[in-house]
Amino acid sequence: MHTYSRLPVLFVRGHGTRLWDDRGKEYVDFVSGLGACVAGHCHAEIIAAVARQVSQLIQVSNLYHTLPQAELAERLVGLTFADRVFFCNSGTEANEAAIKLARKYMRTVRGEERYRVVSALRSFHGRTMGSLAATGQPAKAEPFRPLPEGFVHVPFNDAGALQEAVDGETCAVLLEPVQGEGGVYVAEPAYLRKAREICDERGALLILDEVQTGMGRTGALFAYQHYGVQPDMMVLAKGLAGGLPIGALLATEEVAKGFSPGDHGSTFGGNPVVCAAALAVLTVLQEEQLV
Repeated sequence: MHTYSRLPVLFVRGHGTRLWDDRGKEYVDFVSGLGACVAGHCHAEIIAAVARQVSQLIQVSNLYHTLPQAELAERLVGLTFADRVFFCNSGTEANEAAIKLARKYMRTVRGEERYRVVSALRSFHGRTMGSLAATGQPAKAEPFRPLPEGFVHVPFNDAGALQEAVDGETCAVLLEPVQGEGGVYVAEPAYLRKAREICDERGALLILDEVQTGMGRTGALFAYQHYGVQPDMMVLAKGLAGGLPIGALLATEEVAKGFSPGDHGSTFGGNPVVCAAALAVLTVLQEEQLV
């Protein structure tokens, strides 16, 4: 379907920072698969990891365990604030999971009817209905109304507006450390620290959407590490598997209590091949000192 305004070029091969089209013309790729190819195209270690896994096991249901999924979850927990990981296939799916978990946690663990999500103007959290409702770009949402209720947008880097918006019905504040699609606006350190403070004072959860900023794209493995601010949940996707489809929601043990079996799921989330690729990406980033 006509969902992208595509440029008249057909790529057939990639390696490192370069792409080649069907006529043999070479390009330097500054788009990087929209931020997904953080280790470059067709890195040998990632190819080898994927090939090994494809020859052993491609897919099983999440009714069972697989080594790549367990190892990736363990690796991410060891590198972050988080205790639990939910895997899916994209950033918008991971944001949907975060919104559901925030609401469910408040209702079943806290026993509070808190459902509102406060996010920022110019933000981008995805194109499915919940994440689109959280996205602070009215023009993107307008053709698809009515959207789910309970989403409030305030100016980015305005701590006063955020403080005014977060109330007793707010379950979560959802922010990007750097607004990527919205125009590359960087969160001020004092703003993110104040967001954490407001959430603590009002009993809301802080969710950081690191789909764009995660996996070394700001110089640290995850952008929140620059700020000294620990979220309750973090959303990852794009670069996590180096170009293969993945999303991940990371959460503290306390917040993860909100989900019970059947509350959420994904057929392909945590796929063994994709998780093997993600493990290789993390290894490449660290061994080659890219972060």
